[in-house]
Parts: sequence; structure tokens; C-alpha cells
Amino acid sequence: MRASRLHLVTYREDPADAEVVSHRLMARAGLIFKMGSGMYAYSPLLWRAIRKATNIVRRELDASGCLELQLPILQDKSLWEETGRWEKYKAAGVMLSTTDRKGTTFGLAPTAEEVVTAFMRATTKSYKQLPVTVYQVHTKFRDEIRPRFGLLRVKEFLMMDAYSFDVDDAALDITYEELRKAYHRVFRGMGMEAFGVEADSGDFGGSGSMEFMIPASTGEDTILYEEASGYAANVEKATSQFAAPEGADEAPRDLHVEDTPNVRTCEELNGFFPDVPVHRMVKTLLYKAVHHDHEELWACLIRGDQQANEIKLRNHTGGLALEMLTDEEIRQHTGAKQGFAGPINMPEAFNIVADVTVEGMTNLLCGVNETDKHALDVNIGRDFPVPTFADFRTAREGEPGPSGEPLKLEKGIEAGHIFKLGTEYTAAMGATFMGQTGKPQPMVMGCYGIGVSRCVAAAVEQHSDDNGIVWPVPLAPFEAVVAVLKPKKAEMLAHGEAIYASLQAKGIEVMLDDRPLSPGAKFRDLELMGFPYVIVVGRDIDEGVVEFKVRATNETDKIAIDDAVSTVVERVTAERTGLLER
Repeated sequence: MRASRLHLVTYREDPADAEVVSHRLMARAGLIFKMGSGMYAYSPLLWRAIRKATNIVRRELDASGCLELQLPILQDKSLWEETGRWEKYKAAGVMLSTTDRKGTTFGLAPTAEEVVTAFMRATTKSYKQLPVTVYQVHTKFRDEIRPRFGLLRVKEFLMMDAYSFDVDDAALDITYEELRKAYHRVFRGMGMEAFGVEADSGDFGGSGSMEFMIPASTGEDTILYEEASGYAANVEKATSQFAAPEGADEAPRDLHVEDTPNVRTCEELNGFFPDVPVHRMVKTLLYKAVHHDHEELWACLIRGDQQANEIKLRNHTGGLALEMLTDEEIRQHTGAKQGFAGPINMPEAFNIVADVTVEGMTNLLCGVNETDKHALDVNIGRDFPVPTFADFRTAREGEPGPSGEPLKLEKGIEAGHIFKLGTEYTAAMGATFMGQTGKPQPMVMGCYGIGVSRCVAAAVEQHSDDNGIVWPVPLAPFEAVVAVLKPKKAEMLAHGEAIYASLQAKGIEVMLDDRPLSPGAKFRDLELMGFPYVIVVGRDIDEGVVEFKVRATNETDKIAIDDAVSTVVERVTAERTGLLER
């Protein structure tokens, strides 16, 4: 392909709303064009990279025995009502809906569990037809409340979603493991580092869940891991061991209430009561759990030196969303200002849950639901009823992990997610098959997703430098470029075209840069767009010499023109297969 025919457009300035590397570089390289909040047009150059990512996904899923199909993105409301998720998704504001001329309501699907289950319900009758795993690569729409970071958080995106159907849980375990291995091959095949971590199942439900993370300093997700044991989990799911606070076994003392004017936070209380360390305090966080048809009030107790994990809390409450009460709502429900809530005299409207770090503590300092007052030497079971205990603290770097090894922290971008759904959807929708016993039973489901367009953006986050993108060979729009510095010089252009034609004949995806730009402008463009290898046909061509540039290292060597093709073919071939072999 000739660059002069590719409609290449580059920019000197970063977009005003660019916060991360991939957004900045992809916009400047002319790969993405913002068409509205969270909606982008992909340039022809970027679409080449996305198609390559898609083909890698297809290759590995097909090799695992998966079957590609295509499902509608516009889905009937009645399907979603069968699983009870219509109101849930509408309440969460995720799904865009519309009504056709006949008055039928449809949703623009953010996911496809219902429609694929309906397909299997209609086409599967016997255990002899199972197992089956189907997948599609299709556009998804989610009404993201705050689109940002370019392609990393958008409303419309390209996604691979696969769904497995098995006869029982043991068979699902086998399929799940096959797909887990396939995911690792996918990311290696794209030329990226990725690792799987334990994760929260979120709105999808099910018994098991793993996210696949692309390590990147700008990632929104935080991963905690043990280096030796292999344990890794999203911070939303991560657990750690914690030490009991000093004095946890001391004898209970008599409760006493003290005036604490305008003293609200644990740090302020520590200054007011210097003999009481922060880890001996219990703070009370007040929330409302939003369900599709009602709201519940929750009082959540946690040690003063710990932070609550709201994902864990939301899962415990079973709500669609968890919202911290406003100052006015706190005053309305407790009669006290914000900062003085506590388990003593807590109104009956509140469900009370305490983090596991609170269990066994004695002689606590906490609020009493009275403005400017706190109680000291509070004891569970004597001064307020024994609450439910649950793990909702946020595990932290340096704490001992499940095996006792200090946890390390890594930032990452979620590029894929796999779930063991079980029979949650098939039972609700009556998707059964006739088992070997002659009785109908629900199919056992798994769900597997990869954000294809997000993977391409994640590759830029992981592979870039100060000058621009550094594409890994498997995703590069072109594996190599032949850059002719003065295309108006017939002899120089002829040498460039000869190298270009030879590389094409060898199966290399190559671009001939025949644009009439100055050498400086051309080099800046090629560095920004990040093609892995560049052959520069310039002033040394009369001596039978060209320049060979490696974008990943920014190294430049002069080589004989007769060696140009073999050098590129050797490098590209090694990079195409190297990560998969490793």
C-alpha cells in the first residue's frame, strides 16, 4: 500500500481531553476521530490493527473448538425480563432502549447472555449436542456515565463475547480451563504481556471469575499479587491477612460518652484522644443500597485505619448500586451531623454489617448518633447488638497475602474477563436439555469476553515512548515501511519500489512511504505512527546502502540494499511467532 493513497493525517498537538498515553498518541497519529462523547471513528490505518487483533482472537478460539455466530445487538425487552435483568440494567443507566412502530420495546444490548441462551434453548434438545461454545465479534453499547481515556472507556466498542454450554459443573470446569489457556495465547499472540487475576463477577453473577490484565502505569484497575505463589486479584476481590489491634483481648471497661465538638474524622479524634490510636477506633459509614424496586439503608462498621471497598460492600448488600448518604440524609435518618454516626442507638431502619477486622475488638471508640459526642470503651454485644461480619476492607500493598507473602501492587487495564455462570440464566429462561437420565435439566453456562478495540488501545499504553506509538509486530497496521526520502527522484523511487515489491512477494505487510514531505516531517510521522521496521531509501542509495530503523529500540544501521529484504523478513518472522513460542 502506498502512503500517498492511505489518507494519513497527523497532528502536532494533543487533544484537550486526552488524559492517557493511548488517547493522546492515537489521536495525534490520526487513528481515532471523536464523533461524540464516548464515540469514535476508526481510521483505515487503525482498522487494520483492529482486524489483526480480531483475527488473532478468532484463530485461538477456533483452535479451541469454538463456533462463530452473529447475534442481534437490538434485543427484545421480553428476553431480558425472563432473567430479571431489564429493570436492573435500566436502573443502573447502562442500557439504551427504544420502541419500534408496533410499540415493542428493545434494548441496545451491552451484553448477550439472554439472546444466546434463547438461541440455545431453541436449538438444543439432548445431552448428545453438548458441549457447545459459540462466540461473536460484534459492536456493544453501554451508556457510560463518564467516557474518557479514548478507546479505553467508551459507549460503543468492539467486543468478542463467547458463551459455553455444558451438561454439568465438571464439564464447565474443563471448558473454562480451555478458554483460560486460549486467552493467554490470544494476548501473547498480540505481542502483549497479560496475566489473569481473581475478580468480582459483578452484574453477571456466577461462581467463578477471572480478569485478564494488561500491565500499564495508566491503568484504572489495581492488582495485588504475591510474586512467588502466583496469587493475583483485582483490588475489588483481593484479600490479605491482618493483625489484630493491640489490646484486643483486654477486659471490657465501662462505657463513657465524651463531648467532641466539631471532631469528626479518625485523625481529629486521635488528636483529641491521643491515648486512643486510630486502629482502636471504629468508623460508621452510612449507605443506601439501590435495588430496582426499593432502597435499603446500611450502616457499615470498619476499623479507623482501614478503607472500605465499595464493590465488596455492594455485593454484600445485593444492590444494583451503593450510594453514600448525603449530609442531609444522615441528619434526617440519625438526627446527628455527618461524622458522628455509630452503632449505638442506630435506628432500626439500618442494616448493620461490620468488617471482619472489627470482630473480637474491645473497648472501642465510636460515634453515638449525637452531634459533637463520641463514646469510649464501647463493647460489641454489650453496648450494641452483635452485627453481621463480612470482608469489605480494601487489601493493601505490603500486607501478607493469602499465603503470607507480602502483596505487591500493579496497575493494569482490563482486556478480558471470563465467568462461570452456572445455571443462573438457563434456569431462569428454561433452557434445558434431556439428560442421560431421561429428565430435563438446565444447561450449565460460561461467559468469556475480550474487548478487541480496547486491546489495541492497551497495546499502545504498553508499547510507546516519547516519540509515539511502538506497535508490536502482530498488531502493527504495517509490519514495515519503505520510506523514500525524495520520491520525485526517479532513481530513488525506483529502488524503493523494488524493495517494496520484494517485501510484498515475501508476505510482509509493507507500506511504501512516497509522500512528498521533508525528511524531518516524514521521520516524525513514522515515529508517531510506530511501524516496527523502516527501510530508508535516501542519499546513500547511489552507494548501494539504505538505513534500517528498529522502532522498538530506535536503533539505526546502514545496510547493503541487497540485504534489506532479508533483514526485514528475518526480523518480522521472528516477531510474529516469538511471543507464542515463549
